[in-house]
Amino acid sequence: MTLSRRMAPVIALALLLGQSAWHCAWAEGPGGPAKKLARSACDHAAFRVVVDVGHTAESPGAPSARGFWEYDFNLRLATLIKQKLLAAGFAKTVLLVTDGPARKSLFARAARANQLSADLFLSIHHDSFLERWEYEGHEHGFSDRFKGHSIFFSNENVDPDASLMFGQLLGEQLQARGLQYTAHYIEKFMGHRQRLLVDAKVGVYRYDQLIVLRTTQMPAVLLEAGSIINRAEELVMNSPERQSLIGAAVTDAVEGFCAIRRPRNPDRVAGPPRAAAKLAPDVAPQPASPAGAQ
Repeated sequence: MTLSRRMAPVIALALLLGQSAWHCAWAEGPGGPAKKLARSACDHAAFRVVVDVGHTAESPGAPSARGFWEYDFNLRLATLIKQKLLAAGFAKTVLLVTDGPARKSLFARAARANQLSADLFLSIHHDSFLERWEYEGHEHGFSDRFKGHSIFFSNENVDPDASLMFGQLLGEQLQARGLQYTAHYIEKFMGHRQRLLVDAKVGVYRYDQLIVLRTTQMPAVLLEAGSIINRAEELVMNSPERQSLIGAAVTDAVEGFCAIRRPRNPDRVAGPPRAAAKLAPDVAPQPASPAGAQ
């Protein structure tokens, strides 16, 4: 039996419970926006989300179409998501910023999330797929062929069913805000980067080999928030409006997931941060640095 068929009853029940919790928590006022009426079944104070900043300052990922590092985009968006989760009552939310080389940092961030006994791990990234163009006298990679977000989970995670469930909730929240996923990961020209599209409605893919998804001991999802290699979408992804929209979608998805998942350890106390994977202070991230500056 495939994962999708096996998960169908679980997902249906989860969405039903999530919608029920939503109806208890929100209602449309006459002639006005939705207003909060009561708390959902979610234990906000005990539920811990680790928001992982993809890549590191030393290994900052791909440059954008205008030559800014992916890491800077990841840090800004992840910081905003953390702030929105804290404002929603998820007081144990952790922003995970990791140092060091690329592959070594993957194991470090997974180990830190496991040490924190998190209930959910969300890694924030931005997508890239390269062609070439010249901007301000320098040649940069770009691709205007694709735009949109993508969501990944690993079937080798300790809880793949719950990982898929959160991925679908997140996809639904992004879709409800008018954001569309990119489908280019199913195309043959992607080669070794081609992925299995598990949910074609909301854009959830399987990426079984990804270290941060398969070695974390809690449900884990990676969000490629948008394509910074698309010249138009790069500008949109850098805007406070789009970042806020994504942050709201993540917060509502976490709310729905938390409503049907009990915290692993309501009385947990976070241990001291390690040097390789540190808990970020509450400071505003700096503007992106040009890729050529590093």
